[in-house]
Amino acid sequence: MATHLQRTTDHPQQKREPDSPMSLLSEGCIAAVISCTTPRDACRLSLVSSIFKSAAESDAVWDRFLPPDYQSIISMSSPCPSSSSSPSSLLCLPSKKELFLSLCDHPILIDDGKKAFFLDKQSGKKCYMISARDLMIVWVDTPAYWRWTSLPGARFQEVAELRDVCWLEICGKISTCILSPGTDYTTYLVFKLTEGSYGFECLPVEVHVGLVGSESQKQSVYLDAVRGRRMQYWLGRRAGLFNRSRSLGWQASLPSQNDGHHPKERGDRWLEVEIGDFYNAGNEDGELEMSILEVRAGNWKRGLIVQGIEIRPKQGK
Repeated sequence: MATHLQRTTDHPQQKREPDSPMSLLSEGCIAAVISCTTPRDACRLSLVSSIFKSAAESDAVWDRFLPPDYQSIISMSSPCPSSSSSPSSLLCLPSKKELFLSLCDHPILIDDGKKAFFLDKQSGKKCYMISARDLMIVWVDTPAYWRWTSLPGARFQEVAELRDVCWLEICGKISTCILSPGTDYTTYLVFKLTEGSYGFECLPVEVHVGLVGSESQKQSVYLDAVRGRRMQYWLGRRAGLFNRSRSLGWQASLPSQNDGHHPKERGDRWLEVEIGDFYNAGNEDGELEMSILEVRAGNWKRGLIVQGIEIRPKQGK
């Protein structure tokens, strides 16, 4: 035993592990490899080692994650009402990573304040929100039916509040050439409901998405799903259609609000509901059209507050 310990002490190099092939690469080479991944992967790879961390946080990597036209987009932008930072200060940030993260967390306004631009943090793909002012809303300029108002936390100076209509029709368009190519997108209506809202309980609205001039994708969604489902439950109980066990079982089987057909609350406290998906190949110029319709029931509706329609990369489920 003593002899074995003495040998280990005399020849410590015998216990060294062979050099990893990755340790022979230069930081620039590692950065070039990381830049071919995604922002999410770069953050994970920065945990591998100190040289990986240095490479993964370099400007060479994060410049590849920024869209090629980011400088021109920033130069023609203005800050959102909810943001305290100036878009011109973005180009003065000390690193491209900080610039990237700022564009993810703090949308900037473009097109004279009619659209908001930001980046998807996981992929770096372009995202947009079309403001209510840039949407085609039937009767929106008739004060008896709609009104323009300002709300704290909104990305735009004004949002559209529904006063009373029986014909709900909202349509938005965006050029596909400003979207990221080779990207699956999902479109959303971003909205709120006032306390006195009515007309959307149990009532689905029809949503469409597709290229102008081609067949669109269509589905039905609910804007006030929670109150609608509660109303169905209590109407069923009052009508005596369900006994206790059946009513509780039916209540438990109500559809989840995360199924794509019902609204869910966002981090900014607004609601969003999916309009539909779209794949932007990037090899043709066209217009993507999205619409929200409820024109069949004929009932009066009130209390819908529309901030806009958002287009962002589809996330894996």
